[in-house]
Amino acid sequence: MKIHFSFFFFLFFIASCAVQPERQQTNEFAHGAVITAHPLASNVGVAILKSGGNAIDAAVAVQFSLAVVYPNAGNIGGGGFMLYRSKSGESTSLDFRETAPEKSHRDMYLDAQGNPITDLSLDGQLAAGVPGSVAGMEEAHKKYGTAEWATLLAPAIALAENGFELTEQQAEEFNEHQERFKKLNKNGAEIIREAPWKKGDLFVQKELAATLKRIAKSGAKGFYTGETADLIVAEMQRGNGIMTLNDLRDYRAVWRAPIVGNYKNYKIISMPPPSSGGIALVSLLQSVEKYPLKSWGFQADSTVRAMVEAERRVYADRATHLGDPDFYDVPVAHLTDKAFNQARMAKVNLKKATPSAEVKAAKFPGYESEETTHFNIVDKDGNAVSITTTLNGSYGAGVWVAGAGFLLNNEMDDFSVKPGTPNLYGLLGGKANAIEPHKRMLSAMSPTIVEENNKLKMVIGTPGGSTIITSVFQGILNALEFDMDAQASVSAPRFHHQWKPDRIDVEEGAITAETRRSLEKDGYTVYKRGSIGRMENIIVLPNGKLQTGADPRGDDTAAGY
Repeated sequence: MKIHFSFFFFLFFIASCAVQPERQQTNEFAHGAVITAHPLASNVGVAILKSGGNAIDAAVAVQFSLAVVYPNAGNIGGGGFMLYRSKSGESTSLDFRETAPEKSHRDMYLDAQGNPITDLSLDGQLAAGVPGSVAGMEEAHKKYGTAEWATLLAPAIALAENGFELTEQQAEEFNEHQERFKKLNKNGAEIIREAPWKKGDLFVQKELAATLKRIAKSGAKGFYTGETADLIVAEMQRGNGIMTLNDLRDYRAVWRAPIVGNYKNYKIISMPPPSSGGIALVSLLQSVEKYPLKSWGFQADSTVRAMVEAERRVYADRATHLGDPDFYDVPVAHLTDKAFNQARMAKVNLKKATPSAEVKAAKFPGYESEETTHFNIVDKDGNAVSITTTLNGSYGAGVWVAGAGFLLNNEMDDFSVKPGTPNLYGLLGGKANAIEPHKRMLSAMSPTIVEENNKLKMVIGTPGGSTIITSVFQGILNALEFDMDAQASVSAPRFHHQWKPDRIDVEEGAITAETRRSLEKDGYTVYKRGSIGRMENIIVLPNGKLQTGADPRGDDTAAGY
């Protein structure tokens, strides 16, 4: 029986939104915890938990609220992946990744000479895959939810209809993208205006509110059929889009068995293909398991070398072997075999960099050769949800569906537009991730849950495009090997290697000058870049309390009770 929240719930919700949770510090909560990219979305999640909803109920409410208050990545026009662990220890994953429209084909982003036309897969209607977020939330709710569906949409509808105050970071981002929005939205959009946006400005989204009301009333049918679907197809026809009513009507979210592996005495549970995250993460942890990382120390010279050489090899495998398992036979067992990963690392010389040009994907018998958002929720009973959801690039394809008020994704760029040609994040791919109708594009999203002695230990994940996998890899090691609390594990500076380009990307503060000189002397290229990801982490303490870490790189906020 679904729980129905009374009018007093809404009064509580409004009151809770006036209270700003503590951010960027380690917090501990006894009953439930929510970490999202925006304080209002975190408040929504906690309000649902406190009113009797479970982790899935809170996740649904948070997902729709992020579509309102965090439009650069929160979405109903994109897709993502959910990892769920019940209080009894059963785990499953939900794939609500976008799919390629029926009229898609392998060469749709190439010119007459076979060269990629980059803008086509990044900007405008042709860049969009069929959205999966609404179907995913409905599917999760049908299986595990306890609250009334319309109740879970109510906070998002209120935030869209009445507006919310922009943070300083959001106002800056809105202004940075104004020219792109104006170019791609000839019919206008509520985010477009002549005067610059400022911190504290009220952002009202009446069209989005109306769309959310249709979803609240009719569920996924209120998005994939009827008025909203007609508006999406009309938007396609205004540009060069190919998505049809049939594409929308036929979309389905898919339950899949998670990727499961072990790192020492910890059980790692993560996303399966078409996410590359779970396989790559397990492979990375297995690859470094025998190295004495703890005694070497956090970001010590030897620690960095071991992690980088593992990353170099795992990303080479990713480029060749990973894709949609409904279209390509992914060698999961081989890639997550501990003996294979450790034997390969045993041949690595940590005294000198291995040039990426010399690193090839592994060969197995029978097989051919950054804007996202993440949130974690744990409820009072110990049910845990880890969700990463995305439009792909920041603000997706840059196109608002006129009359419906939401952004289209540009996920088609996550396919291999042409073998050997890097995508938005510099990632390479081949046949396994080639464009085909109805196929799901490969992803790096890595929502992850860690168990210790069959008990929930950690719920972790991050946005960040190609850096997602290596960030989660570091976040787990920060907690398990370097004894960091949840906040320190996500705040610590990060580095990243993805095989090609052959360089170590380094955040400000990551890797000491002495270590950098040592690495460069032995053939490593170190490249300074901006912030990497926005990780969230919940660690279950021995006393049962939920310790939270919200990434200080954004407006990310931990809340709980």
